[in-house]
Amino acid sequence: MPRFRGLEAPLACHWGGLVANLRHEGTPDRVYHIELFHDAEVRDAIAERFGLVDGLRPDEPHFEKRKLVAVNRFCGFDYVVAGLAGFDFPTRQTAVEDGAALKRAGGRSFQDEHTGPISTWEDFEKYPWPDPTAAGATRDLEWFEENLPEDMCIIGGLASHFAELLSWLMGYETFCFALYEHRDLVSAIARRLEELYGVWMERVLEFPRVRILWGSDDMGYKTGLLVGPRDMREFVLPGHKKAAAMAHAAGRLYILHSCGNLSAILPDLVDDVRIDGKHSFEDTIEDVRDAKRTYGRKVALLGGIDVDFLCRADEDAIRRRVRETLDVCLPGGGYCLGTGNTVANYIPLDNYLAMVDEGRLYGA
Repeated sequence: MPRFRGLEAPLACHWGGLVANLRHEGTPDRVYHIELFHDAEVRDAIAERFGLVDGLRPDEPHFEKRKLVAVNRFCGFDYVVAGLAGFDFPTRQTAVEDGAALKRAGGRSFQDEHTGPISTWEDFEKYPWPDPTAAGATRDLEWFEENLPEDMCIIGGLASHFAELLSWLMGYETFCFALYEHRDLVSAIARRLEELYGVWMERVLEFPRVRILWGSDDMGYKTGLLVGPRDMREFVLPGHKKAAAMAHAAGRLYILHSCGNLSAILPDLVDDVRIDGKHSFEDTIEDVRDAKRTYGRKVALLGGIDVDFLCRADEDAIRRRVRETLDVCLPGGGYCLGTGNTVANYIPLDNYLAMVDEGRLYGA
């Protein structure tokens, strides 16, 4: 087993330092780490390998939350991500067998790109929209508010799935046709999502330990947006602008995860929506080191160690890439180390740990 020297000693969390770093308040005192999430299989493997839940009872009601805290602290995260329980939108998915090394028992699910549960006004009226005011919706936030170690904060998320849910609820193909044939229905869905997430934001912002809000909304693919910039500005960006404004009014930050080539709307996101941080970087679209030299002066850059690279590279190459990225992105603040997307269960675990370990050793 590779030796991870940087992981041998616990890292002191400091959520205030994380926030200051995201605000570009000077070069941080250490490397701050961030991830949208670990796949559950990865989280379980890390917990087992390093004995992070030894002494905890799996049948204890809050075992999974305690494991999340333990794994996040071990990986150098100064936070946990939590939102409203039960706030789900039923969609149509297809499951296939998972071929990852840390195999998912139930398979890997994909959205149906052809059709979704809403294609007509009748579907819209009958759809079981989630209720952000439902009893018990804040139970996870309440637990973390009371039990999270004082040196950690809560990131409210993952929210603001405006582009994603438009394509999921209608099916991407149906959504594209509807932009021409049933634009009023697209508008109604977009406004309903904006209303629901507005209430979601209000409830999450009631919790003092929520210091950052994390929107998650894939808007593009390798060479462009899922739909044109005009439609993004009409149906998607207003929801993010409202979410960011609510976060800022409450003294919190609003960071955004979005896959795809967003160059056509990047000025909108930075100057109009006013996101505080951008997450998801893919080398074939944009190297995070290049982004640091341009709009990285205005918004924080999160992650950027390409997932495909992490899957294929050896340990020496990964450690070198981490050092080179930190050399460019760390000065002045506004950068957190992490994968380009998420810690998926098909990334070799040792490769991910090498990335974390090298970040821990950097400048030590």
